[in-house]
Amino acid sequence: MILSMTGFAAVAAELPGVSLAVELRSVNHRYLDVTLRLPDELRAVEPALRETLAGALKRGKVECRIALNRTAQATGAVAVDTARIAQLAAAASEVTRAVPDAVPLSVHEILRWPGVLAEPTVPPAELAARATALVEQALADLAAARAREGARTAAVLEACCAGIETQVARVQPRVPAIHAAFNEKLAARLREAGLDPNEDRLKQELAVFATKTDVAEELTRLATHVDEVRRVLTAGGSVGKRLDFLAQELHREANTLGSKSVDSEVSQASLELKVLIEQMREQVQNVE
Repeated sequence: MILSMTGFAAVAAELPGVSLAVELRSVNHRYLDVTLRLPDELRAVEPALRETLAGALKRGKVECRIALNRTAQATGAVAVDTARIAQLAAAASEVTRAVPDAVPLSVHEILRWPGVLAEPTVPPAELAARATALVEQALADLAAARAREGARTAAVLEACCAGIETQVARVQPRVPAIHAAFNEKLAARLREAGLDPNEDRLKQELAVFATKTDVAEELTRLATHVDEVRRVLTAGGSVGKRLDFLAQELHREANTLGSKSVDSEVSQASLELKVLIEQMREQVQNVE
């Protein structure tokens, strides 16, 4: 099974007074490039999270975003920190003595002051553990999404392989006919010029022509590369770079086939091969 480098996963959890949300986004990249966007409360676990992501992913540009939001309490009275209010009142009294015309703090302003309303808190160790667990859950979902996309990519690559084999089968039977047609054409021209078509000169020309237009090696290599693509797809794993190399080799053989062509159908087959191989290369760019 091959894996795509494209995928998305999102998971969330509710904790006392806060909610945690993790998003993972992955797109294609030559290497593994991880970007973490964390709240300040989770900066301490950034190295561990990077290690977790690197252990699960081989290639791709990956963005991991963790959001930490305060949540309203469903039930229960609002808890007020009286000690904090007393500190604030003492500070306000000192300001009033120094600046008698200063406007006193309103109840609304006091309640909005940081620390006045006691909010449920999660111990840092528990928060880090829950965040790590959510990242691992998101990674599992991301892996499933990348596997589904990889299966679709493998189907496209298999269709391209079948198309390449069709074009190879189209060209192979024409090679002897192409040589025979050139032989007849050259012999006719020699007879028109009053020369003997059976002389050594004709044999030399035919030998040179056969060397320049012999595409048997290219056809064999195309078939061999297609077999290797199928083998790699079956083996699975992190094979994107291997498939990219094979696509380049297929393209080179198709180019050589076109450059040696002296027949319109072979030239057309070469063009069809290039289209199929280009489709393959586009798909391979997204394989891990």
